[in-house]
Parts: sequence; structure tokens; C-alpha cells
Amino acid sequence: MNNALAPTTDKQRYIILDAMRGLALLGICLANFPEFGLWTFLSHEAQEAMSTAQADNVVHFLQYLFVDAKFYSIFSILFGIGFSIILNHAEERGSSGIRLFYRRMFTLLGIGILHLLLLWSGDILALYAVTGMLLPLVKNLNNRRLLTLAAVCLSLPVLLDAWQEWAGVSIASAVESAWWAKAHSYGITEENFASWLRDADGYHAVHQFLIQGAIERLYEFVDGHRLLKVLGLFIIGYVIGRNRLYARLAENKSSISKTFVISLAIGLPSSILYAISATSGHLWGQPVHSILYALSAYPTALAYITAFCLFYLRRPKSLLFNLLSKPGRMALTNYLLQSILGIAIYYGIGFGLGLSMGLWQIELTAFAVFLFQILFSHFWMRYIRYGLVEWFWRMLTYCRWLNPVR
Repeated sequence: MNNALAPTTDKQRYIILDAMRGLALLGICLANFPEFGLWTFLSHEAQEAMSTAQADNVVHFLQYLFVDAKFYSIFSILFGIGFSIILNHAEERGSSGIRLFYRRMFTLLGIGILHLLLLWSGDILALYAVTGMLLPLVKNLNNRRLLTLAAVCLSLPVLLDAWQEWAGVSIASAVESAWWAKAHSYGITEENFASWLRDADGYHAVHQFLIQGAIERLYEFVDGHRLLKVLGLFIIGYVIGRNRLYARLAENKSSISKTFVISLAIGLPSSILYAISATSGHLWGQPVHSILYALSAYPTALAYITAFCLFYLRRPKSLLFNLLSKPGRMALTNYLLQSILGIAIYYGIGFGLGLSMGLWQIELTAFAVFLFQILFSHFWMRYIRYGLVEWFWRMLTYCRWLNPVR
């Protein structure tokens, strides 16, 4: 028997996981492209002054209703499932897999930092890597304790927001001050923040924005308590993976159906209220907005996951799963490719179309980008085993050459 640790083979893969990862990738593209298009950076007054404002307002509401926080939650749960698969495969070969896992996380951290500092300030990979390093600390807890810990992680941000509102403090104020100090040192101000990347005539100006943007990203993580949220979702995914629920869909169909109904019953009305709060400047205050975020993001993400699984049980040979599985298999490459394409389309060093599109046009462009990624991924994986970045990631993780050609 070969005890050498090795990447997951084609025969060990589950199309439901790859396709769901592809679905999450579409949602992430829709969530991120308004920032690439610089629309998100505009003031509310500037957004309302655009000729597309009426349609944009509808799309903005729908974005909070169906997209915001839901797909990153799915991606995070899938990451936790992936952690359980790594451990399972390692244990089958007589190894704990922990050393391998940490090599994988440190490599991902390096990729995330490069992405953050060289391409896009909205990187999530670095946070995933840092948070992922905490998972081995809880891997031996039983399912009930893990789910209790996940519930605590997902609930604490609500309590922290309520405490900050009551105490009149902000735990992220120092990071926010550091962010604006760095931005002002480059000449980036509130007035030119939205147009800086569109007007950039060289990479140097883009890189200045990325440096201050890295501090802004840290501010967003601290202010939004993102480490707690991601850790909670990782743990949920780990429980799903450890119990191999993705491989036992048929025997758990009844539980999946009940989870779908309950999640939708909580998530849909909460998402409507969350969208109202988000598009009206937190109408009911930050603590209520934080509660609505939790009640909309996580249950709706579970509703999406369970609905996807139920459809798979009904039509496992559907073209949908084949279309989504290939971009899902090279999700890391496609995630970074979305950044490259966003820069090329919207920044001054590319076509410079930033601020020239309304939100509905940006989202249509994002959908077109994902359609391109489907075609690209199917062509690529016809000849190559891994996505380009996945290939390097695996080789650095396993410290050996992997033949990429089929």
C-alpha cells in the first residue's frame, strides 16, 4: 500500500462539491464586481445622479436580498469540508495530516498576501488561511460541541456590535485611523477615492491604492468581526465533512429537506428586512442590522446548499452540475482571474471603464465574466489536471513535482 500523502484524485472527487464551489464562485463574482467597477466607492448622491439609478436601486436591493454574505458563507462552509477531506485522506495513509494542513495554510496565506498587495484589496484568502490554522485546535471535539462552538462564533459579532453601540466605542477605530493616514500620505482622499483607480495611468498609482487598501481590509475584518464569522462557518463545514454528508445525500434526504424548509423560512424574510436595512443606511440601528445579517446570511446559505443537494438527488446528470463543476475544480485560479479581469475592464491601466457603468451593467458584466470562466475552465481541464494556481499550491503543499498533464 502506498502511504505517501498525495492530492485528491479524480476518482476521489464528488461532483456535488465541485459544482457547489462553482456556484459559490458565481455569487462571489456578483458580490465583488461592483467594487471592481468602483460603483461601491461612490457616495449615495453620486450613485443617485447616474442615469441608471432607477434600475441600480432595484439591483442593489436584490443584491442584498440574494447575494450579499450568502455565497462567501457557502465558500467558507466548503473550505471546512475540504479540511475534513484532507484529514480523512491523511489518516487513511497513517498520518495525522496536521503538518500537511499547515503547509497548505501557509502557502494559501502567501497567495492571499500577494493577491492583497499586488492585485486587489478585497482579498479573502489571507483571512481564510489564518482562520484555517485554528481548525486543528478543535478537530477532536464531538459534533455537538463543534456546532455549539460554531453557534457561539456566529453569535458573538451580534453581541459585540450591540456592546459597541451601547458603550459608544469602536474596536476598529485605531485601524481606521491608520488606514486614512496611509491613504492621505499618497494623496488619496474621500473626494478622489472612487476615481483613483480609474484615473491611474500606471501600476505605481494602483499599488499605492492597494497598500492603503490592505489596511482598509484589516479595518473591515476587525469592524465586521470576520474571523469569528469565518471560523464558525469553517466548523460547520468540518462537521458536514467529517460525517461525509456530501457522500450520503440519499440516506439523509429527509433531513436535508427539513433543513431547507427551516432555513428558507428564517432566511427569506430576514433577507428582505436585511436588504431594507442595508439600502436605507441601517434604518433600525447597527445592532438590529447585525442581527438581520446573521439571520439572513447563514440560513439562506444553508437553504442554497440544501436546495442544490435536493436538485442533485433528483437530477444528478443535469447539465448544470457538469457546467459548474469545472470552474469549481479550479476555484482558486478563477477567483484570482476575476481580479485580473476586473482590473483589465475597469482600472485606468486597463480599459478604464470604472464609473462609466451603473450597477445593473456591472452585474451583467460579472455574469459574462463567469460564463467566460465556465468555457475557459472546461477547455483547460480537458488537458490539464489542475487549475494553474491549484497546481502550484499542491506542489508547494506536498513538496514534490506533480504532473499537470492528463
